[in-house]
Amino acid sequence: MKSKIPDILIFSRLIIGFIIIGLSLLKIENYQIITVILLSIGLLTDIFDGIIARHLNVSTQKLRRLDSTVDQIFFISVGVAVYIMCPEFFEANAFKIIILVGAEALIYLVSFLKFRKEVATHSIGAKIWTLLLFGTLIQVILQCQSVILFNLCFWVGLLTRAEIIAILFILKTWTNDVPSVFHSIQLRKGKVIKKSKIFNS
Repeated sequence: MKSKIPDILIFSRLIIGFIIIGLSLLKIENYQIITVILLSIGLLTDIFDGIIARHLNVSTQKLRRLDSTVDQIFFISVGVAVYIMCPEFFEANAFKIIILVGAEALIYLVSFLKFRKEVATHSIGAKIWTLLLFGTLIQVILQCQSVILFNLCFWVGLLTRAEIIAILFILKTWTNDVPSVFHSIQLRKGKVIKKSKIFNS
């Protein structure tokens, strides 16, 4: 049963994403606060599913791919919900949001064209960006605006998307959990890379 904990955490994130959309539509009392709490729980499941999987020695390639796919669905769900809550923020920042979404889509396009698989690099830069995205989403949910944090999220997002694309081009074969461009170069040379037991499998 313990071996199923990572799967449960991953799929719970999927359910949380759909609940958040429901809250944005129903607009029950204090729905913004409830949304922030659910978003926080979702982030925690994203952090601990990998840590627990590695601790239980069940961190397979299939699980990491599933984790990446559910991450995308989760944040898309949250994005849809936030748009329903605060459409004016999206209208004011439409250009940057489109660029950011396009950069994210480009990652998947490159990965599918080269490896016929979705991306699952789980780079350190991407993890940092996720935290910035998390903070930005909370600010928008509560205030329907974000300037400094959103712009930081935008530029870091572009840089980390560019790094992931570089990693994909450098790798000879599809590999999950590649911390950085440096590590992808090491892998291309046939070397074994050192990964963190906490952050990477």
